Amino acid sequence: MELPSEMIRKTLPLFKEKSNFAAFHEKNIELTKKSLRQSVSDDQLITQAISNINELDKVSNTLTKRLREWFSWYYPELSETVTDNKKFAELAVDAKRPSDSFGASLEQHHVEEIVLLAKEINKLYSLREKHEEYLDKVLQKYCPNLQELAGTTIAAKLLELGKSLKHLAMLPASTIQLLGAEKALFRHILTGSRSPKYGVLFQHPFIQNAQRNERGKIARMLADKLSLCARLDYFKGEFLAKKYRKEMEAKLRSR
Repeated sequence: MELPSEMIRKTLPLFKEKSNFAAFHEKNIELTKKSLRQSVSDDQLITQAISNINELDKVSNTLTKRLREWFSWYYPELSETVTDNKKFAELAVDAKRPSDSFGASLEQHHVEEIVLLAKEINKLYSLREKHEEYLDKVLQKYCPNLQELAGTTIAAKLLELGKSLKHLAMLPASTIQLLGAEKALFRHILTGSRSPKYGVLFQHPFIQNAQRNERGKIARMLADKLSLCARLDYFKGEFLAKKYRKEMEAKLRSR
C-alpha cells in the first residue's frame, strides 16, 4: 500500500500545469457543495423550529411580564383577572379602561405605546403557532408514531435532545424518560440529591393529569412506548402509536 506522502509525491507533477490544478479545484468545490446540500436533514430542520419556539416562549414571557407591569398603571384590574399571558396580550390591545378603575387616567399617546407592545407580543404568539403547524406537518411524515403518542411539541423536543431520530431510536427507555432533566441528574450524581423521574415528558397529559406519587411510574411506562415508537419510525415500521395510547389509557384507568 502506498503511503500518503508517496501518493502526494506522484500527483504533485500534475499540479505544475495550471489547467490540471484548476480542474482539481473546481471538482473539489462541486463535491463540497454536494456534501453541504445533502447534509441538511429533517432532524436539523425540526431542531431549528423547536429551538425557535423555545426562544419565542422566553421572549414573549419576558415581554408579557413587562406589559403586565406597564399596563397595570393604566388598568390594574385586567392583569389581576386574566392570568393567561397570551389571552392578556390579546385583551390589552382593545381593552377599555372603566371609569371606576384604580388605574391612572393616562393620556392617549401613553396608552398607544403600551398597546404597541401588546401588538408585538401577539405577533410573537402568532409566529409560535405557525411554527407548531409546520412541525405538525413535518413530524406526521417523518416520525408519525412518535408524534401521535408524544404530541407535536414533546416529540420535537425529544428529537432535539436526542440529536436525531436515529440516535433517539437507539437510546434505552430509561434515558428517554430523563431527556431534559440532565442538570438534575448530574446534581443527583454529584451531590446525592433526589434523582429526577422525568424530563420533558412531564409536559405530557398522561403525567400532568396523574397523582404526584404516580407520575414517576407513568413516565416510565410512557418512555417505554415512546422508545418503541422511535424505533418503528426510524426503521419504517407499522403505525402502532394509537394502539400504544389505548393500552396506556386502559392501564391508567385501572390504577
